Amino acid sequence: MVQEKKDTLIDFPCDFPIKIIGIVSEEFTSVIVDIIQKHLPKFDAHKIEMKGSSGGKYISLTCTLHVVSKNQLDDIYREISSHPMTKFVL
Repeated sequence: MVQEKKDTLIDFPCDFPIKIIGIVSEEFTSVIVDIIQKHLPKFDAHKIEMKGSSGGKYISLTCTLHVVSKNQLDDIYREISSHPMTKFVL
């Protein structure tokens, strides 16, 4: 039996946490939630963990996403990281 080569170490579907860092603003969290819900309509924004930086300039959002494929995760990651309000995505 020949086994197909996987292009990821992640087994899908799964819950996958991502951390998004951006400059503190009134819109940042809602923009990120809108992007995620575009791909995952059932994403619960109340489960986001938020933490401000010690200097108060940045905020990090930890969002645990229930994703079903590598493509879905990659699409979400690309859209969040390309948004001008986002500084880093881990």
